[in-house]
Amino acid sequence: MSNYQMCSRCVMDNADDTTIRFDAEGHCNYCTEALQRKELIYFPDERGARKVQELVARLKKEGKGKRYDCMMGISGGLDSSYLAYLGHTWGLRILGVHIDDGFDEPVATENIRKLCEACHIDLVTIAPDAAQYNDLTRAFFRAEVPNVAIPQDNILFACLYDYARRYGVKTFLSGGNFALESILRQRNDSTNVFDMGHIRDIHRRFGTLPMDKLPFMNNYQRILNRYLRGIHSIRPLNLIDYNKQRALQELESFCGFRYYKMKHCENKLTKLIQLYWLVEKFHDDKRHSHLSSMIVSGQMTREEALAELKKPVYDPEDMNRDIDFVLARLGMERAEFDALVARPGKAHADYATSGIYKWFIRLFKKQLIKFKG
Repeated sequence: MSNYQMCSRCVMDNADDTTIRFDAEGHCNYCTEALQRKELIYFPDERGARKVQELVARLKKEGKGKRYDCMMGISGGLDSSYLAYLGHTWGLRILGVHIDDGFDEPVATENIRKLCEACHIDLVTIAPDAAQYNDLTRAFFRAEVPNVAIPQDNILFACLYDYARRYGVKTFLSGGNFALESILRQRNDSTNVFDMGHIRDIHRRFGTLPMDKLPFMNNYQRILNRYLRGIHSIRPLNLIDYNKQRALQELESFCGFRYYKMKHCENKLTKLIQLYWLVEKFHDDKRHSHLSSMIVSGQMTREEALAELKKPVYDPEDMNRDIDFVLARLGMERAEFDALVARPGKAHADYATSGIYKWFIRLFKKQLIKFKG
């Protein structure tokens, strides 16, 4: 593009991005806003240490008389694995939940086993109905939307909340964090993962099997769980000096954890979406967001990030193996998939959404405030 511009502070650029803005110094709105939020949500100092102590004390008090103090989803990736390790060092009794959708990388499966054994974490592994899950995922590919992982995420949360209710757990530990995820490019629109109207519309148009054997959660159920049952999520990694390389070294020393080279690549389906589907179809290289986040948190210089961006996004031979594996499970021909990738992508807004839930949230909060008053 003739007016191409990259941020002079991070590595976000305006390639196919209509939301990015640059100030007079060439700084983009992404890193500017992230730096403004940094002081409000990231505490890699003595403030965070105090907050961790308060959090652990609260969780242990909540868990008194119960089997677990808290719970979390464990994927075998770095963030959730390091958080589980920290929870263990803090003396928390954690219930781990893992969704095995048939696409886990072997290294991730082994990481989960080693970690849970070393941390004495009770792990629940749930395998969604393969035929229906693969059919729904295939439908999202055929819908040609960016976020094909919406069914994957929804099912995970549905299972987490189900087990939270079973064991009376009030708190989820989330591996989401500021240090490695403060910046997310907005050009590829998505929708709320709990938007069942959206999921049903795509399934109705492109699915071929029922969805009755799959666990789902809609926005109304999420609101009820949050405000009536008091189930909520927190991000403890924002309360420590979360450094990627140091975390990897600690995990390797603790339980033989092995890294798979790139963020969110512990699952072949997620890897295909992140490194191939988004890049080739939507021209969205997520490395810009990940590297810029590390620049903002001081873990990488801009020069180091630029050097990383010069490397190929993926190894073609390795990616072709992953594509063949995923398509075989989904029951898709490579010719169909290649044709989908070659066409311009569609927006989630091209399909139905349950926009009424935003109105419902506002109304529910108003009524809750009146009730508490």
